[in-house]
Amino acid sequence: MTAFHHISVLLNECLEGLNIKPDGIYVDGTLGGAGHSCRIAARLTGGRLIGIDRDPVALKAAGQRLEPYKEQVTLVHSNFSEMAHVLKELGISGVDGILLDLGVSSPQLDDGARGFSYMIDAPLDMRMNSEDILRAETVVNTWPQEELKRILYTYGEERYAPQIAAAICRRRESAPIRTTLELVDVIRLAMPAAALREKQHPAKRSFQAIRIAVNDELGAVERIMKDAVDLLNPGGRLAIITFHSLEDRIVKNAMAEAAKGCTCPPSFPVCVCGKKPQVKLISRKPITASDGELQDNPRARSAKLRVCEKL
Repeated sequence: MTAFHHISVLLNECLEGLNIKPDGIYVDGTLGGAGHSCRIAARLTGGRLIGIDRDPVALKAAGQRLEPYKEQVTLVHSNFSEMAHVLKELGISGVDGILLDLGVSSPQLDDGARGFSYMIDAPLDMRMNSEDILRAETVVNTWPQEELKRILYTYGEERYAPQIAAAICRRRESAPIRTTLELVDVIRLAMPAAALREKQHPAKRSFQAIRIAVNDELGAVERIMKDAVDLLNPGGRLAIITFHSLEDRIVKNAMAEAAKGCTCPPSFPVCVCGKKPQVKLISRKPITASDGELQDNPRARSAKLRVCEKL
């Protein structure tokens, strides 16, 4: 088991974006290694921090890191998409800030036994929550060819999705694909020689796609974006870090929609829709990592932070 140590991305930018009040109530919906949460908790005096994570391993490690702040911290094993239910169960009607870091934690990627890595042989798992039923092995060995092609192309932006999906289906007819390196071999054989010479590992995009499907990552983002603004108190901030263009598009569009006022056609002399903006965008463009952070943590290169404030 890899020690759960994760380098927090855009740490200072998140703290600034949340505009933390010492007596506020904050939610870290993707607790991970608690890097962000430790800094949030350190700024609270009479406030409270709710830490949520779907990964029991991360939750246990985070609890140890947050031990100095245990009087003001509540940890919950759940998916961030269930945040409304979690807060209701805790008797909390509104919060002053919500943070989501949608990246896969480094320990999850680096722990070969969990099946996220295409570099280490392990059972095809890829579950962020070990209590979930769906595994990567099920996706690879039972999903229809057209569905495999769809997720590889849509979630992984894999241009050889048709060839890879077909190769997976041919291979599983003779025997199930059980391990990560078995799947890597199938992917390699399905790709042209020129693609294998590219700098990026040939299985990277496919593994990303299958991971997203196994954990319903985009569905979770869509669900939380429907609830998040309603969970904020007036003046509360929503800060979300994405690492994938599909996630960022969902967040960007949802925030933009919440920031829009009247939707009546320009030809209408007066507003009849009555729609008012729910939030204001703190930054029109996403906040990205500085050169200094990129030197220390290359994985931050694709990170985008978007922040809005409830009106």
